[in-house]
Amino acid sequence: MNNQGVGILVVDDEFSVRDSLCNWFRNEGYRTETAESGSEALRKLQDSLWDIVLLDIKMPGMDGMELQKHIKKIDNTIIVIIITAYATVDTAVDAMKEGAFDYLSKPIDPDKLSILIRNAVNQRRLIAENIQLRQKVEELTLQDEIVGESPQIKKILEMIDTVAKTDATVLIRGESGTGKELVAQAIHGKSNRRYFPIISINCGAFPEGLLESELFGHEKGAFTGAQYKRKGKLEMANGGTIFFDEIGNIAAKMQMDLLRVIETKQFTPLGSNKVVNVDFRIIAATNSDLEKKVAEKDFREDLYYRLNVFSIQIPPLRERTMDIPPIAHYFLDKYARSMNKDVTDISPEAMRILTQYNWPGNIRELRNTIERALVVVGKKNRIEVEDLNLLFLPKANPPGDSLEEIEKAHVKRILEQSDWNISRSAETLKIDRVTLYNKIKKYGLQR
Repeated sequence: MNNQGVGILVVDDEFSVRDSLCNWFRNEGYRTETAESGSEALRKLQDSLWDIVLLDIKMPGMDGMELQKHIKKIDNTIIVIIITAYATVDTAVDAMKEGAFDYLSKPIDPDKLSILIRNAVNQRRLIAENIQLRQKVEELTLQDEIVGESPQIKKILEMIDTVAKTDATVLIRGESGTGKELVAQAIHGKSNRRYFPIISINCGAFPEGLLESELFGHEKGAFTGAQYKRKGKLEMANGGTIFFDEIGNIAAKMQMDLLRVIETKQFTPLGSNKVVNVDFRIIAATNSDLEKKVAEKDFREDLYYRLNVFSIQIPPLRERTMDIPPIAHYFLDKYARSMNKDVTDISPEAMRILTQYNWPGNIRELRNTIERALVVVGKKNRIEVEDLNLLFLPKANPPGDSLEEIEKAHVKRILEQSDWNISRSAETLKIDRVTLYNKIKKYGLQR
């Protein structure tokens, strides 16, 4: 173990004890100092950061028990190990009640103390990692990234607060780009599972065979190309949440396998005979009409009812235009900071264009538009109409244009700009290749 940087403060009124312990742990690579009294120890605790304090109980003036209380006020994560020649059950119990890590009697066995110190260092590191993790989770959960002022979005926020407190399965519906995954993350972030991971999988991005491997994992040699053991996403989500994006795209066999996992909370990795037990919450999302798929026998009815316990419908951006200005300003602030640009506003004419546009790509497209505008805005302190024009954004939708006609023209324009490079076009549109191929087929687009 690397002990460099771990600080040990030895507090004892006996010089021989201080000197021997200090030298012992310094030779093991620790950063060490000594103090012969409680008052001297307090000064050193204020001046430097310490991980472990070796503390004698019986000292003139401030004794070890009183000093321990002061240490915990200074830094509650410091590991305190009590050392004394006056070993009694009462003092041991009192020290442990006050938060001591352990208790040793003089004369001290150096090897035993070394093992105790190593355990204390591990404990200290775990405490620090746990604090950092909790702070990170709290920062993530406090971020209000679901932005909007419309009655629809306020209702969605209320639904998130309601369902997050439960373990109910949630089905999120909405067009592509409406923020379904963001809602899933908000539910997870407010739930009791928030200190465990949320694992996302796009069901429309994998062929059936690969999706099975992604979900269940596999053993080495389970199939051609399986050169090593791999843990599946179902196992990775244990204790947390698994988010199935575009759940309506999974094949019939996978629907049956997924239903079995939901009912039993068990599965078997590919090529294995070992059953894996899991505990996770399921949140699914779709832009498909699942009821129609059920009626046409393309989606299992029993799986549909398992998923549709609590449903959240996210309206498209064109149906809540009052949310466009705050969302646009949210992305403006976000990307202006990341690009270190002093752009603080959007001109009234540019905002008019943004609010009149139908946004077939919804929030994802709006985010992309604002980000690109900041790239080309130059030295101005606000986004103007010409910055939006560079993104090939129409000033307004021609009267009578249907949503399908607008989306068709938009997809065709992006394809032509990339010389029909599917990967680059899908990246620009912020959709996966499978979805883009479906749109090309749907609209009969050709080079």
